[in-house]
Amino acid sequence: GKPRLDMIRAWLDLTTPGIFVSLFVLYFGMTALLTVVTFCRPLARKTQTLSGVVAPFFNSVAILFALLTGFLASDVGDRNRQAYRTVQAEAGEIHNIYTLSIAAVSDMRTIRDALKAYVNSVVSEEWPAMADGHLSPHTGAVYDDLLKEVSAPSIAKASGNAVHAALLNATIRLGTARNDRLALSADHTNDLKWITVILLGLFTQAAIALVHMERR
Repeated sequence: GKPRLDMIRAWLDLTTPGIFVSLFVLYFGMTALLTVVTFCRPLARKTQTLSGVVAPFFNSVAILFALLTGFLASDVGDRNRQAYRTVQAEAGEIHNIYTLSIAAVSDMRTIRDALKAYVNSVVSEEWPAMADGHLSPHTGAVYDDLLKEVSAPSIAKASGNAVHAALLNATIRLGTARNDRLALSADHTNDLKWITVILLGLFTQAAIALVHMERR
């Protein structure tokens, strides 16, 4: 549910030492709990009835844990690269539009004003909204205003078709990069994968305890 996903996001937002400390507490806490359940009264006698589980049971859970951890690590790295490329592409197109508006013969102050409004809206509104998995409707409206300014036929007459086409293409690519950024931020499948990996780690500990139940 959403509270669990929010908890995972809060955990991932911790510093690196904070993440390792929380994992240390979780897994060593699980070890302590299994020790109490297995060897301390009044649960020890009932728990010992579960003895006799064969070693391959542990192997199957551990293999699933290792495989999913590897897949998740690869997926996280790939998504980070995608996010970096997307943000850099958006920033590059903003720079292209600004540079073309400066280099053009005609006065394109209105385009630069619309571009500035878009950048301000992305930074102050859309990035905070993305943290909650949402987009900013106002940013979308500001982008539409920018596209309308760039699409004005007067630009081709004053600065030439080549400049107008370059501005239009850069603005369209800017919108595509924004859509890619929003799609990446709205995809929370990795949160579910993190929950699955953490649970499989706990199950692996439980499987080890079951396999070694007779070793007291």
